[in-house]
Amino acid sequence: MVREAAGITAYHAGEWAEALSELRAARRMAGGPGLLAVMADCERGLGRSERAIELGRSDEAAALSGDAAAELRMVVAGARMDLGQFDQAVVTLQTPDLEASRTGSGAARLFYAYADALVAAGRVEDGLQWFLNSAAADLEGETDAEERVAELTGDSQ
Repeated sequence: MVREAAGITAYHAGEWAEALSELRAARRMAGGPGLLAVMADCERGLGRSERAIELGRSDEAAALSGDAAAELRMVVAGARMDLGQFDQAVVTLQTPDLEASRTGSGAARLFYAYADALVAAGRVEDGLQWFLNSAAADLEGETDAEERVAELTGDSQ
């Protein structure tokens, strides 16, 4: 638990290499795929987007479900966007979890990532709709989806 906590702390501080080292050690000791999304995001932070995508393709990644799987998909989509693979980022996020009626933090973040990928892929109208879905799902105000809508519609002040 100490190694995992140290890894998460380093991650939040933007110390990607240290975070990755601690998280790898925690996984070796405890096992399981639970830290894959954070590890993949560390790889992105280190400029190694290809490695983040590889983690997303691993057997351990296939064992993930629910929020953990969605989180990893968002990181992998971000890695694809880092590499200019915008259409692949969109496809990465297209799962049954992309249900516009969902609400809550996880849904808002997933919808936001999807909207961002759509806009990057040149599908601005579709992206605008998913930013609206994200804003509606965001009960805690975690995203800036409403501001992105204003930007895209020219209503920003």
